[in-house]
Amino acid sequence: MEKFSAFRDPGTGIQPFLTPVPPVSADILATALLPVGYALGLIRTALVLALGLLYALLVGGVCTLLTPVPPLYRAVSHALTAVIARSVLLLVGVWWIPVEVVTRKRALRGSKGPESWSPKAGDVIVSNWASWIELLWLAFRFNPIFLLPVSEPVDLPATSQASSPLSVKPGRRTGTGSAAISSPSTRTPTPRSSIVGFRSVSLFGALAATGSVPLTREQAGKYSSFEDIRSKADRPVVVFPECTASNGRGLLRFSNVFPRTTLPVKDFQVFIMCVRYDPPTALTPTLSHSIPSNMLNPLPHIFQLASTLLPLTLSIRLLAPSESPSSGAFLASEFAAPGSKNDDVLSEACAALIAQIGKMKRVGLGWEDKVAFLEFYKGKRK
Repeated sequence: MEKFSAFRDPGTGIQPFLTPVPPVSADILATALLPVGYALGLIRTALVLALGLLYALLVGGVCTLLTPVPPLYRAVSHALTAVIARSVLLLVGVWWIPVEVVTRKRALRGSKGPESWSPKAGDVIVSNWASWIELLWLAFRFNPIFLLPVSEPVDLPATSQASSPLSVKPGRRTGTGSAAISSPSTRTPTPRSSIVGFRSVSLFGALAATGSVPLTREQAGKYSSFEDIRSKADRPVVVFPECTASNGRGLLRFSNVFPRTTLPVKDFQVFIMCVRYDPPTALTPTLSHSIPSNMLNPLPHIFQLASTLLPLTLSIRLLAPSESPSSGAFLASEFAAPGSKNDDVLSEACAALIAQIGKMKRVGLGWEDKVAFLEFYKGKRK
């Protein structure tokens, strides 16, 4: 939409926040199937809610009786989480998820096959974030602890120029044609804000936060440092350095979530993953969920996907552990920019690796710009 073009990344032309929509076309089949889709969506959504209730009763209730025996508790809760999470993905139309362990460099002749991905307690999984779908996949595969960032308040500009045109008119200065078209302004950049800590949340908490921006320290109340949570974790931990969900078209600017961590990482193993979603069509909506629902997030999006009659597709790429930032053979010099004052070299390395294995473009916009976008988006919706 033209009115949101001020939130387009100037370097790549990517709009990373708006929900992707299919190409404009009159599809008679899609219109004819709407009643069937809505009926199916109601049934599937009801089953998803039932599975959510079952998860709360079994994992959040019955399994707590096993906490005196931690290994048994982890095994049972992981098994129940895996079954329920995969069932929800099936109900919303995600029948098959291609997962590929990839390497950045061509494998040498005679080398072993694909490396296994097996995060242990205290290890860190770093991923891009575009939907609640990858949260369920991570719960299904690893039953991790999800970490959500806590930030300093964002200092939004007092006046927004998001909808005002530039005085500069590109093109030939003839007064006609392209020269007469005013291009939207590039708004005042949103100042960066510091991440002061993290809060560990349940699967429900992570799902409800999809698309939202980090809570401030006043809103979060209780939070801890990354290392404090990681060192005490009895499962792998998941960190999304973008700090909010994009629409999957580009990789948002990573925040400094691992300050003063040297490369290669020695205190824990780092696992890098990237999730990619196919663009929407007339018969299949987008799986990305960058704008949170006003109520019961992300239930409206769940209904939208559950109403689809065709299978939904995505792909997940996992970086081979031998090339991760915690590998002894990792070369930090490949990712450290000469003269850079950034003390979070791990975040920069993770961003570069995710962009490379996922073949994604990195944009200059970050979660702070998402705060400004949501303010503008809500204002336009009123």
